[in-house]
Amino acid sequence: MTYLTIDNVVKNFGDFRALKGVSLTVEEGEFICFLGPSGCGKTTLLRAIAGLDLPSDGRIEQAGRDITQAPPEQRDFGIVFQSYALFPNLTVYQNIAFGLENLRLPRAEIQHRVQSLLETIGLPDSGNKYPGQLSGGQQQRVALARAIALSPGLLLLDEPLSALDARVRVQLRAEIKRLQRELKVTTIMVTHDQEEALAMADRIVVMNHGDIEQIGPPEEIYYQPATPFVARFIGAMNFHATVADCDGRLSLGKHTLPRQVAPGSRHLLAWRPELTRLADTGEGPALRGRIQQLSFLGAFIRAEVAVDSHPEPILADLSARDCDLRRLQPGQEIALALPMEHTHLFSEACT
Repeated sequence: MTYLTIDNVVKNFGDFRALKGVSLTVEEGEFICFLGPSGCGKTTLLRAIAGLDLPSDGRIEQAGRDITQAPPEQRDFGIVFQSYALFPNLTVYQNIAFGLENLRLPRAEIQHRVQSLLETIGLPDSGNKYPGQLSGGQQQRVALARAIALSPGLLLLDEPLSALDARVRVQLRAEIKRLQRELKVTTIMVTHDQEEALAMADRIVVMNHGDIEQIGPPEEIYYQPATPFVARFIGAMNFHATVADCDGRLSLGKHTLPRQVAPGSRHLLAWRPELTRLADTGEGPALRGRIQQLSFLGAFIRAEVAVDSHPEPILADLSARDCDLRRLQPGQEIALALPMEHTHLFSEACT
């Protein structure tokens, strides 16, 4: 069931158009990530949904109600910011209870609700502490509890993990996802961290220059990028500009590729480094090149390989075991098998 509809939303700041007619729908209970570089419009879109920056044009509906021009207090959402935005002079309990007390709910009901939330976020004994006595990750948990205390229909997360260190960020993103599934609350999170979006989202909305480049589940965004921008922004990617010969064949350096296209057409061939592997002895057509550099990256070793006249080195993410067995080192010549079934071909018009 569609819970949120964004229809051709435009946002202008003077002569600058931050959103250029954005449209999408969000299903009830779905976890959506707005992903993109700084200035792409993702936070502006979140603020338009929250009513903090009203759209210049277009329409926003929440649960069938037009909220396009409604003030924030007339919208059903909770919001968590990067900066936590907790009241420093109030205890953790008082921070979480703040909205409930404004509704003048019975004290016993407030106590039960707050204690339940403290247990849910893993801080059952921290109600009497002040925000300054908590770590960054704990403060963000409290901010999350305060946002969901009123059981909002929509939870908005504005880069909630970006101020935390890497270890806490990984731990907290798992907890946020667990909590979202447990509460079944429709959630939209803004992030510029691709790993965060891939790990948490049901669907990712990739944005660039105020437009949506692609919408889809994480696997689709990663393995089937719709544009070169998405391919570049999500993970590492090899690119090779190529022109089809008179028979419609493409080449990589001196190697002809088994792809048939229109004669004379220009394309950008792209593939993931982790899908490039060392060619076995006697295997069919392979790309031969010389290792320029090997970089240890924990789970794998990234080889930069110069192939014939290719202007940029080809990236190949290889297992440490393969590197040890082949005794790979810079300057060594190797053969690479190119995963043609996993390559992407973008026309020159897309680049």
